[in-house]
Order: sequence, then C-alpha cells, then structure tokens
Amino acid sequence: MTALSIPSRPVANRLPTVIGAGAFALLLLVAVASLWAQVGGERGIAPVASSTDIEVTGIEVNATGDSAEDARNNGWREAQRIAWERLDGPDIPEGRLESLVSAIVVEEESIGPRRYIARLGVIFDRQRAGALLGASGERTRSAPMLTLPVMISGGTETMFETRNVWQRAWAEHQFGSSAIDYVRPSGAGGDSLLLTYGQVGRRSRAWWNGILDQFGAADILVPIARLDHEWPGGPVVGTFTARYGPDNRYLGSFTMRADSDAALPAMLDRAVVRFDEIFAQALASGTLRPDPTLTLDNVEISPEIRALLEQARAAERAAQAEAEGATIGTAVPGDSATTGVQPVQPAAAAATYVVQVATPDGPSFDGALSNLRGTPGVSRVGVTSTAIGGASVLSVTYTGDLSALAAALRARGWAVNEGQNALGISR
Repeated sequence: MTALSIPSRPVANRLPTVIGAGAFALLLLVAVASLWAQVGGERGIAPVASSTDIEVTGIEVNATGDSAEDARNNGWREAQRIAWERLDGPDIPEGRLESLVSAIVVEEESIGPRRYIARLGVIFDRQRAGALLGASGERTRSAPMLTLPVMISGGTETMFETRNVWQRAWAEHQFGSSAIDYVRPSGAGGDSLLLTYGQVGRRSRAWWNGILDQFGAADILVPIARLDHEWPGGPVVGTFTARYGPDNRYLGSFTMRADSDAALPAMLDRAVVRFDEIFAQALASGTLRPDPTLTLDNVEISPEIRALLEQARAAERAAQAEAEGATIGTAVPGDSATTGVQPVQPAAAAATYVVQVATPDGPSFDGALSNLRGTPGVSRVGVTSTAIGGASVLSVTYTGDLSALAAALRARGWAVNEGQNALGISR
C-alpha cells in the first residue's frame, strides 16, 4: 500500500499570512489596552454637591472643660460665635444662634481629657439666618464657569490625567455660598483625554465652544498650583496663579508654605478659599465676565427672562406681519394677483440635522464651525465627532427644512450632498 505524501509548499506559503495576522491581532490588543489605560481605572473624583447654606471655614478654637466632651461642646459654641461675628451678624441670644446652625465641619481637631483644640467650619441655614444677615444672605452668582485646576510638580503639568491632591481640593470644597458658579468636571472617563494641560494653551474658539457646550458652561477658570518640595517629605512651597478665559488671562497670584507633606492638603484647602476670593473680587469689579467671542447658547436662561424674550419675539413677529399685510393691502388696484391681504404664513420650526464635513486639517475644522455658525437660520452647532484628516460629524440646529439648509450652505460656497435627514459638505 502506497502512502500519500502531502506537499509542504502550500503550508510554507500560508506561514507569512498567519504570522502577519497574529502580529496585527497583537498590535490591536496593545492599542486597545493602551486606550483603556488612558481612560480606565480610578481617575475621577466626583465633586461634592454645592449647598446654598452660608459657610464660614478656618475657625481656630482652643477650649477647656470638665471632660473631653464638655471641652468639645465649648469649642463648638465658641466657633459658632466667631463665625457669626465674621458674618457681621446682629447680637442674638446663644440659644437662638444655635438654632441657626445646620452643621459643624471638623477640619482638624485634637481632643485631650479636658481640652479641645481644633480648626472648624460652621454652616448656617440660609432660610433662617438670611433675614438676619441682610445682604450677606443673598448673593448674585456668576455665569457657569468651567473650572480646570492645573497642578505643576516635579516638572510635570497635570489636570485630570491622574488623581492628584489639587484636583481633590477643588472637588471636595463646598462652594454653596460662593459668588462663582463653578462647573467642576469629575475627570473620569473621557475627561482625562479631553481636559489636559495642553487644552489651557489653546486659543481656538471653535474648540472651546465644543467643550463649553459639553459641560454647560459660559467661560473658563484656571487655578494653577505650582508645588516645590524642598526635600522628600519636607516643606512644600506653593505658588498659586489665577487665570481665566480662552486667552489664559492673568487675575492674581499668591504663595503658601506647608511644613510637610502631611500638611499639604490643609494648605491646598486654604488656597482654594483664596482663589474663590480672587475670582469673586474679579466678578465684583467687572473683570470676570463671559468672553463675547464664546457662544452662550448652552447657558440656561431663567424662566422670567425666557418669557420676556418670547414676548419680545412675538411682538416683533406681529409687527412684521402687520407691516407685510399693509404692503400687500396697498398694491396697485386692478392687479388681481396682489389685491387683498394674504394670510401670514407661520414661522418655520427649528430642527436639528446631521452634517458631515470634510476636515483635512485643524484650520479647516475651525473654519467649518465658524462658517456654519454664521449661516443665516443656524442657531446652534454641536460637535458629535472630530476627525482631523477625515470627515467630522456635526449637529446643526436650523430654522427650516433640510433642503433650505442645503441651499443656504451652497450660497456660502459649500459643495453639498443631500441625504436622508443629513448633509455632506466639503470645499
């Protein structure tokens, strides 16, 4: 019986293909792992919910008593009196003062058998204490401000790429009584890729508008902390700089010193309070105001102002309709095509369409956003996906149908391909 021989040549021909497929799969696995490493893991620090109560922090007390508990109670009552004095509150009995306090925040404390030394914070209920404090109980707040805390340490600038003590200080601070409406990203997921130190140096309004639309903010605040360690575990000198806006404008700076790494979080908490004072002073002086080159379509408008705007728009439409009716009514007599007043056509409703635009480079992306935002009838342009060197996808809110939007874009020099509830445009 003759044995069959299988030629080895086809196997040898398939070997490079098998090796190539394996190498490609390995590279794909490494790429996926690298991307997950940039957005996965324990990155974000969720900011605490801001309360509208009135808070006074950093109160130093040194009290004694018959026991440890009695000393602590005396220290807390002393902190309440000091906090009320800082708010310029009127003289009231101690029992009523205690009824205004909603919480005592322990920042640091040391308890002995008959002594209590601590740094405390006192939170007063706004509804009960606001009437006694007068103007201090109600404060006008700023527009929503996207807050990007930058930490520079060891020659490295970080924001949300990794968890750090500066990000934690901003996330855990209570800003309920602040005049600034801080929008604090958590830094989780894609925030670590989008909000980096390099973003602070961008000047493109198109990029900033996309980010502000995503976080519902009107402008940017950049508190910068530069931490210099004199030696490992030793004193830390912090140089803090307040900047704002897409042009990274300077507001103020100050320095602080911590005796050791253990005292660093407390120093950063005090630095956050100083930053809040700087931003509040800039707001009061008129320096801190939303950049007019940034769109404010994403900012929520109060119902009262929205109602006034709707009334003004309705009155404007009625006046325009009346003027058009008068023009039609005074047409040349005998012309049957123009005699009589024609009914006013209702205004077209706004709708959102998908627009795919060719963006071979960064300037073309910026130019496309600016051109689309300047198109008559377009009220909002949002970025769905960005592909520099390919085709980016945008969502465009337009007052009219898709064909009218296509015609408006053609009038502005775009080559337009009309699809099913979507457009493809290019130069």
